Amino acid sequence: MLKKKLVIGVAPTRRDFFSNDTVLSNRDKIMSHMKQYAEEYDFELVDIQGLSPDNTLSLLIDAEKIIEHFRSKGVNALFFPHTNFGMEEAVLKVARNLKLPTLIWGERDEAPNGFNPRTTDTQCGLFATGKALYRARIPFTYIENCFITEPTFRNGFKKFLATARIVNSVKALRIAQISVRPQPFLSVMINESELFERYEIELVPVSAPIILSEAKQLAYTKESEDIIQGYKASGIDISKLDNQYLHNMAGLEQAIWNFCMDNNCSAAVSECWFIFREALGIKPCAVFGNLADRGLPVGCENDVHGAISMLMASACNNYVEPCFLADLTQRHPTNNNAELLWHCGPFPKSLRKNQGHAFIEEGMGNWELKEGELTLLRFDGCRGEYKLLVGKAKTVNGPITSGNYVWAEVDDWPAWEEKIVTGPYIHHIAGVYGDYTSALKEACKYIPGLILDEA
Repeated sequence: MLKKKLVIGVAPTRRDFFSNDTVLSNRDKIMSHMKQYAEEYDFELVDIQGLSPDNTLSLLIDAEKIIEHFRSKGVNALFFPHTNFGMEEAVLKVARNLKLPTLIWGERDEAPNGFNPRTTDTQCGLFATGKALYRARIPFTYIENCFITEPTFRNGFKKFLATARIVNSVKALRIAQISVRPQPFLSVMINESELFERYEIELVPVSAPIILSEAKQLAYTKESEDIIQGYKASGIDISKLDNQYLHNMAGLEQAIWNFCMDNNCSAAVSECWFIFREALGIKPCAVFGNLADRGLPVGCENDVHGAISMLMASACNNYVEPCFLADLTQRHPTNNNAELLWHCGPFPKSLRKNQGHAFIEEGMGNWELKEGELTLLRFDGCRGEYKLLVGKAKTVNGPITSGNYVWAEVDDWPAWEEKIVTGPYIHHIAGVYGDYTSALKEACKYIPGLILDEA
């Protein structure tokens, strides 16, 4: 899977008028847990070893060195664990300069020991740091004042990881754009200049003949043979496709993949109604699904906002399982809160339900998706305002249909329908298995001008 590596800069912070022995003990315990978590949850840890006398952030002069160190290491998220009260002035300086997803937390204080001096007052320091960040309009996340061994910390830290990955998934983003949108699809119109100026999201256009020429040249390469063997090994029935059709599909997949890799694109969008049928005699739906399985989301019908939604969805689970982009098609015949999430065949085959006949016909995948909990989301905008629609659903049984599909139930479908009809959304929505709604909501703090719209 293609993925952006999460690099977290961890700077334990302290106030120097508390017990130094307690500070050092807390610092070592925190960093030990962080090293374990880095292996367990797949992120790169950057510490501040050697940048201050006791490897903590307590002085402004140390903050300057830490800022440069974190920049040089490509840090894209910050964590300031408070080893005691902490130093809000130094934390603010680092966070203000780097402008990255920021987490603050401190371990719960020990009970007072009679008239002896308290050793930490960590919770009190969190209040001070929170106010400093708030005053400076710096968005931040915090985990409840708790022991680091408690599930509260683990769950909060995991949510922050997902949040930081979502935020980083759209930073300096490049999306390959193949051809133009279908003529009647006014719904997928976008403001390319505004996306670039506001979010640094850049479209990389490529004319269809370049991709088509490359696809023809790659149709009978070893890479294409490997793609075809992958279809056969997956258990998908491809008996309805002749040999030339399969090779044209494989050549197109490799052509799109190569262009995106050569141009540092994390996703692609494409016209999919005519150009591939006319030039290659194929429909590209299953090709798009296979690319999603390889970690390259592709938005059908040149849906750029759909591709952005897919990338955010993929980041939720650290890219371990692909997402899908579905049409919101029709209401369930007997369940008023369920909807048909469908498309003509571009869903990743790795997400299919084990039961039932799965096959590709005329380049279009035909299978139902597996059961489970879903997060549904849509990044969209119009008239200069951008929103993120977020909500959760669960799969339910429903009538069999052609193409790729899954029936999904939400708490209140009429409320969803009203939001989607009245805008700025369209009939396309991204889905990812699992509940990541809280991480997506938190991510909106860090993406300037993106308005959270809870379904």
